[in-house]
Amino acid sequence: MIPSPLRDDIGTGILHLGLGAFHRAHQAAYTQDAVAGAGGDWGIEAVSMRNPALADALTAQGGRYTLIERHAEGPRLLDMSIIRRAWALPGNAARLVARMADPSIRIVTITVTEKGYGADLAARRLNRADAVVAHDLANRAAPRQSLVGHLVAGLAARRDAGARGLTVMSCDNLPENGTLLACLIRDFAAEVDPGLVDWIERHCRFPDSMVDRITPAANEATFAIAEAALGRPDPGAIETEPFRKWVIEDNFAGPRPEWEMAGAQLVRDVAPFEMMKLRLLNGSHSLIAYLGALRGLPAVRDVMANAELGAAVRVFMRHAAATLPPNRGLDAAAYAAALIARFENRAIQHRCLQIAADGSQKMPQRIFAPARERLETGGDISAFALATAAWIRFLHGQDETGARLDIKDPLADHLRRALQDAGSKPLARVAALALVPGLAHGGVLDNRRFAERVAALLEVFDGDGTMAAVRAAIQDDADANRRPGGSRGH
Repeated sequence: MIPSPLRDDIGTGILHLGLGAFHRAHQAAYTQDAVAGAGGDWGIEAVSMRNPALADALTAQGGRYTLIERHAEGPRLLDMSIIRRAWALPGNAARLVARMADPSIRIVTITVTEKGYGADLAARRLNRADAVVAHDLANRAAPRQSLVGHLVAGLAARRDAGARGLTVMSCDNLPENGTLLACLIRDFAAEVDPGLVDWIERHCRFPDSMVDRITPAANEATFAIAEAALGRPDPGAIETEPFRKWVIEDNFAGPRPEWEMAGAQLVRDVAPFEMMKLRLLNGSHSLIAYLGALRGLPAVRDVMANAELGAAVRVFMRHAAATLPPNRGLDAAAYAAALIARFENRAIQHRCLQIAADGSQKMPQRIFAPARERLETGGDISAFALATAAWIRFLHGQDETGARLDIKDPLADHLRRALQDAGSKPLARVAALALVPGLAHGGVLDNRRFAERVAALLEVFDGDGTMAAVRAAIQDDADANRRPGGSRGH
């Protein structure tokens, strides 16, 4: 166990919303290393948005937990102490407002997953049809339930307290995540406190960021490793891969930790990094998750161990890379090669069903956006059609053996109803999903060429199974490469 390098008396300067595994493996690790190297009162106060169990467990341990890096040569354990206190939000809305108003808090960071924003991703605006958002807009004096409602209440209290502006930073996998968050907050504030909008625009900043570190859910092996090292249980233990990356727009309302000392990149424009990660890593992850779930393969590493499935992932990455704009600072081929090695890491058990959750919130930026660009340029769409067909087949809730698949998605009822009403014909199922409200497919599912290709692959999934559908998609790619001009230059 590598002991924590931090003093016990550092102050708290960051309020984090979303006390999940990824935050503890990524932003917390970067911040601990930055404070160890450069100092500063940048301890983290972490808020669990729903379940108090983890917050209570960390509180009992003084905020400490074990971070296990899964290196090929064996696990490396780090004692994490950057979280100074933890608590749960339910029943504590007033506490959150008070903490955001405290001038010692200078940065709010967020990891609540894509569905937690209450956003209409197609319009990139507040989704007023979202039940939680609608509740907050209709009950302005009641305790807030939505992320945006809580943030607006906290920013209003900060303004009223005469405190300086705040940096609010999304660390979730959404395109231009900070810009989107700013739009959502302005939309909400304009309805509940119009005078707040000007104060936010003048005093607050919402930097975009790109985060990258594969972090599976903790399991029995995770806890066993931590307990063996500590001599006691550690319910806060988490495991992750050795690799990590954080690219942050240099756009802050005030001081910040020297994250660059821990390896973070502070840049003017995050978009190229963000697009490469969303399309290559996250897009491949979604393809892997649905293929693996349908085949009954538990983890990413198991999918990659299958030669044909691994080949499909490589084809997908090549097609996704072809949609990236030229950028001299990025090397998509090198990034893809590194991703393959990371996905194949046998020490990491990243569960397919964990990645497969909330597909309606992930597919738009991971699959539909690059597919749309390939359609516009006439490029090969086979890899994106395969991912889409696998997702639709997954939504039927059974794997190839007939075992039940638990569909966890905020649009699950709408998606299920659409597929039931469509019947068994593949093209009708694609058309039905195109009409689901809140699914930001950007016209891709309405595109005849794309819909027909997805439907053709769905028919193979239904009749001959996942491996046959994968072979058909790979054959499509090979055929496209043999045609004059191939598919690589589009």
